[in-house]
Amino acid sequence: MRQLPETDRDAIRIAQDPDFPRWLEQIHATGGCAHPIHLSGSTTTLDGTTGEILSHYDTRHEPGERLLVRCRNRRATICPACSRLHAGDTFHLVRAGLLGGKNVPAAVRHRPRLFVTLTAPSFGTVHRAVEKCRPRRDGGVCEHGRSLGCSAIHAPDAAIVGQPLCPDCYDYTAHVLWHAHASKLWDRFVIDVRRRLASSVGLVQSHFARHARLSFARVAEYQQRAAVHVHAVVRLDGPDGPDDEPPAWGTAELLTAAVRASALRVLVHTPYSPAVGELALRWGAQVDVRPLHADADGLDDDAVAAYVAKYVTKGASETGAGLDHPPTTWADIESTPVSAHVRTLMRTCWRLGGLPEYEPLRLRAWTHTLGYRGHILTKSRAYSTTYAALRAERAQHMGHADMPDTVTERQWRYVGSGHTPGAALIAAGIADDIARNREVAADEWEGHEGRSV
Repeated sequence: MRQLPETDRDAIRIAQDPDFPRWLEQIHATGGCAHPIHLSGSTTTLDGTTGEILSHYDTRHEPGERLLVRCRNRRATICPACSRLHAGDTFHLVRAGLLGGKNVPAAVRHRPRLFVTLTAPSFGTVHRAVEKCRPRRDGGVCEHGRSLGCSAIHAPDAAIVGQPLCPDCYDYTAHVLWHAHASKLWDRFVIDVRRRLASSVGLVQSHFARHARLSFARVAEYQQRAAVHVHAVVRLDGPDGPDDEPPAWGTAELLTAAVRASALRVLVHTPYSPAVGELALRWGAQVDVRPLHADADGLDDDAVAAYVAKYVTKGASETGAGLDHPPTTWADIESTPVSAHVRTLMRTCWRLGGLPEYEPLRLRAWTHTLGYRGHILTKSRAYSTTYAALRAERAQHMGHADMPDTVTERQWRYVGSGHTPGAALIAAGIADDIARNREVAADEWEGHEGRSV
């Protein structure tokens, strides 16, 4: 008789365990997390006045004497279940800054708001999709003997899209160093927008904070050429943030002009290198600035929030950035299943990371992101709520938050992570069921809303 695969045998073993029902409850509680954290310990809640024990929880009574909690990885390639939860949190975080809610006043919807896209500059000619990939009118070849144009029409998902026409002409060094300084370039951009707004209305630049506050949430997305560009929601408030109305001169038109001018003006210089020299890094020439309006004529706020949330959960392998984890050796780079273009960027990161002048950039530690060192999503303090606040609100909703006038004593230690093959199979099925139930609920809600209208 043919033997069952190891995964099936393991799943049957788990299902036959007397503690299986409680283990299944833990898997459901984690949402089917693909790589749960295993904890051992206890929590005791005491009355803050009398010292009476109100509740006590200990993992000694759990299957395997451990509690499973979510890994909270935002990447869908690592944990689909936790990435969906992270995407939901990101949606609500961005949406609150657009429409209010989560302790943000609804009045923010009527503030000057923009959806801004800033791109990386060109580091060399690449193949483009559909009708954009065309030969140069003057024809010719580069100094390496390769054609300066391409006469083919590529599908948007073609593997060649985003790849250099001539890898030898492509400036891989500038590409990597631009990534390493992109967050600094954004900081300079925000500072310059504030200064331009102040100057345009006759204010001393250092006094801008007394009259208005610039708030934002931004997300980094890798293009097909493996270069990051930035999507951002930018909002103008009064000096006290979302609770304060902006000054009369604070209009969307004025904010748009300042954003466009600053995007073309700001630059960052790289550290001098005997091998590379000093590079002046800027944003790309393609700058998209769209006003967000409270009426139906503007971009849909929910659509913008969903757009930002989608890119936050993408893994590096989905975005063309190579890996979800940093390589530890040159051999790791060589064995990575990526395009020749991405592999060359990773090699460049590794090589530049070995130069002493670039040591502060920690390029080898960021080889898997092609040198990009920033968080995928960042926001200014006053834009909206925080991930921590959203998690606390969810815990309170589920009854896990600490009660008032109590003292909670916790003793926990890490004892492992992940699943056995059979457990991973069961968890994946639970995660898929939860996702499908959410989709059905969302469809039913949309149908109900449509009938109500």
